[in-house]
Amino acid sequence: MGVLDQCGASPAPNVISNNVEQAAQVCSLPLPPQQYIANYTDENIKRGKAPRPPPPVYDTYSMFGNTFNADDTIIRPLETQGIKRLYPHNFDRRRELRKLNHSLLVNFLDLLDLLVRCPESGRRAEKVEDLSLLFIHIHHLLNEFRPHQARETLRVMMELQKRQRHEISQRFQKHLDKVIEMLHQALQTLPDTSDFDSKLIVPTESFENMDKFNSNPNNPDRLSVLDDIMCSVVDQL
Repeated sequence: MGVLDQCGASPAPNVISNNVEQAAQVCSLPLPPQQYIANYTDENIKRGKAPRPPPPVYDTYSMFGNTFNADDTIIRPLETQGIKRLYPHNFDRRRELRKLNHSLLVNFLDLLDLLVRCPESGRRAEKVEDLSLLFIHIHHLLNEFRPHQARETLRVMMELQKRQRHEISQRFQKHLDKVIEMLHQALQTLPDTSDFDSKLIVPTESFENMDKFNSNPNNPDRLSVLDDIMCSVVDQL
């Protein structure tokens, strides 16, 4: 259902396109993914009109309004960002996070007390800056756990894949053993064919006699010899 204006009529397509262009110019974030997906149709890809991927960054790039160097470490020290460090270089992260959490709670209560007693005081801005500095330190310490988190996530994924493959191999081995057992049972239930083959053996003397009779085409006993051979075979079955 289209979007209706105040008069109840749907806007014209050119108005919609103008609104999209204005939103794209005003919004600081990228356009929705659908805007990019529409550029990668099969026809555009065949004609070479699909946008090429962005080139790799080798020097500097801008993100969220800040300029970064490609050679910078993923987690930059606080001093390089112009932020004063509140804890020493050698420290226990859990202990410092606990201390920062307590300091954050105390400063927040001080700010509330200050707003109740003297809302026009200049110390209010100082407390807000202190809270912001504490949040930055907490965020920085948590980010320092990201490499450890990535390694642990990768380890868990590899263990999960190993367990799944081990279970698949066990199920395959069970099915293989079951098939082998079924084949052995089928071979054991087969009848012994040695007795059956021996019953089908025709005496050679009969064939010799038949050859003698066949040498004489005018012999009337030729058919009787063949009948005797077939009857003997049937009787043995």
